[in-house]
Formats: sequence, structure tokens, C-alpha cells
Amino acid sequence: MRLLHLITSVDPRGGGPIEGVLRIHEALVDLGHGSELLSLDDPSAQFVRNCPAPVHALGPSSTSYRYNANVVGWLREHASDYDAVIVNGLWQYPGFAAWRALSQSVTPYFVYTHGMLDPWFKRRYPLKHLKKWLYWPWAEYRVLRDAAAVIFTCEEERVLARQSFWLYRAREVVGSYGTSSPPSNARELASTFLSAFPELKDKRLLLYLGRVHEKKGGDLLVEAFARVLGDSPDLRLVMAGPGEEALVQQLKSRAEQLGIASHITWTGMLAGDMKWGAFYAADAFCLPSHQENFGIAVVEALACGKPVLISDKVNIWREIAEDGAGLVGDDTLEATVDTLQRWLALPRSEVAALRIAALRCFQYRFQVRQVAETLVQIIGDHSPGASRFGPLQGPQSAPSRRHNTV
Repeated sequence: MRLLHLITSVDPRGGGPIEGVLRIHEALVDLGHGSELLSLDDPSAQFVRNCPAPVHALGPSSTSYRYNANVVGWLREHASDYDAVIVNGLWQYPGFAAWRALSQSVTPYFVYTHGMLDPWFKRRYPLKHLKKWLYWPWAEYRVLRDAAAVIFTCEEERVLARQSFWLYRAREVVGSYGTSSPPSNARELASTFLSAFPELKDKRLLLYLGRVHEKKGGDLLVEAFARVLGDSPDLRLVMAGPGEEALVQQLKSRAEQLGIASHITWTGMLAGDMKWGAFYAADAFCLPSHQENFGIAVVEALACGKPVLISDKVNIWREIAEDGAGLVGDDTLEATVDTLQRWLALPRSEVAALRIAALRCFQYRFQVRQVAETLVQIIGDHSPGASRFGPLQGPQSAPSRRHNTV
């Protein structure tokens, strides 16, 4: 099977979507399938040249919508080279271009929404939601309606997606998502990370790793950390990731006001061995997010055997709780404080049990080879002529079973 992944950008600073695409690409290749990427980036961009997967970069593109006049023609010309096209994300031109080029084609396209239909955005940004209604009937609604299948990474994402727009029809499939196993030289990687940040040696580390964005609850984490630090003076918070400079400075200023700035290390974006070193050096991973479709960093922490302390707005929280791989609370300050306090109060035996459960959770649910195998099965089941091609579903339909069409 030969697949094409359509994504707005392969810039690693974009966070989870491109990280997930690259890991699935690697797994597909290992399974013997062809896998390539199509992006709207400038082909001269350094991150395009450094991308570990074959990339057809058709940019540069214009406006925040990333309109690009080359995409539809390229897809129509090359669609027959692929068994399926996988669209990653909504609300920018790639999905609409795929619909224009492929809705009447024998080459099917599939869509990962990556949480972009979560009703949190409607509540948090009502004016932006109103603007999206201008796109919805003539663009995104059709993109979803005519896709061979819309693939949700977990059941929670599928349920939430039905709550944002009343005009909604899609062939829904709940698959999975994940990442590859991390490097195994844990001590060496942790030592390299700690050598770069020597103030963290011999401390208990709470790790936040990802984009610094208001939806991810960084403000809750800083405030909660200040409240629990008094009882655990050896505790340190590591804030790792790129973000809007204004928000980063706001959080740093708040830490100064709280008198905890010396207990927080801001590393900027970490990649490669330094990223894995941060995971291995940490005692726990924290993400009190207000909205998180899947959370690749959460799964990476599990893969390193680290307990995850998350909110119940991280859509895989049910799986985490069921497997005993971490602690879950609401996305409020009080609940975040409570989650940290519960973790700090655990005896060593229970912390050790959490670590074992975290690794098992990753291996059972989120190992990317299994994700790639499921994706191939979904594409096979929902390609033209497949006997199990599912009916279109609206917002009042019954829930689906995992991996099965609704």
C-alpha cells in the first residue's frame, strides 16, 4: 500500500500532528508500505530539507489559511500514484484542496481531525467559532462528509466532535494514535540532559514538555507548583517547549511574583536526545490542559515509564485512568494542586507501580506499529468497493466500538 500524508507544515515546532505523522510514516515503512508527505511549506525551508520522510513541499503559501494554488492540480495529477491520501487537521486549505481534488476520484482520502472539532474552542473563542461557521457549510462540512472515513484517535475525541457544529455528517472510525519506542540508553540520556541543566541534578523533577499555549494550562501548573513547593523543597519544575513569547514572559513574571522562579527551569524547545533525556530524568510528566486531543508528549512519557499527571480534558485520560498509569483531575487550579499533592504523598512502592503501569499502557495501547497496522486495516476496509463501507453518521448517532465503523 502506498500512502500520502497531507499536512500544512512539517515544521517540528508545530507540535503533535507532525510528530505523529512522522512516527506513523516510520512504522508504515517498517511494515513494507510506501509513505510520503505533501506539505504547503517553502521547499527551501531548512526543516523541509531536514525532514526524515520524503516531502513534496508546494509552498510558499499565502495567508493564515495557507491557500496554495498548486495543491489541487498536484493531487489530481498524482492521486493515482497512491492507494489513499490522509488529511491531517482542519480549518486550513489542505483539507478543502483534498476535497476538491479527490471527492470524485477513485483514490480515497481519510481525515484525522486532531481534536480540531473539540467544543472547547467554541466556548473559549466564540468569535473565531462564528468565523468558522463561514467556512463550515461550504468547506469543512463537505471535507468530512465525503471522506472515505474520519479517523478519531480515541472515543472521547469522537464524542466531543459531534458537539461543535449541528451540520455534521461523517463516516466515523475510532482508531488509535501513538509513537515509537524511545531510545533505551535511559541513564546516558538523562545524564546528558542534567549536564546541560546542572541546577536540576539530585532534584525531583516535574516535566512539562510541549508548546507553551494557553489551552495547555501552563498557568495552572505554575500556580499549583507554588502551592506544593513548600512541603517539597527539592522539587523542580521543568518547562520545555516553544511558545508565544508574550505568554512565556507572563508565566515567568508570575513565577517571580510567587517567589518560585529559581525552582523553574525554562529549556526552550527540546528535540532528539535532549528531549528523551528530559523524559528519563523526570519523576513525572504534567499536563493540566484545558483541551488536548491526544497528547503525543503524554504517550512519550508513558513510553519512558513515567507517571502522567493530567487533566480530564486530555482525551486519552480514560485509558490512563483505566490502566493506572497516572493521576487524573479536573482542569482547575484546585484540582491541579490536588493531583500534585496526591502524587507527592504516594509511597515509593506505589510510585514504582505507576511507572510499571505507564510502560505497560504505552506498549498495549499506543505503540506506533500497532497504530500503523490499524490505519492500514481502516484504509483497506473503507476504500472503494470494501464490503464494510460504513454509513454516514450525524450528531445523534449511537456510539461506536473501538476500530469499528459507526
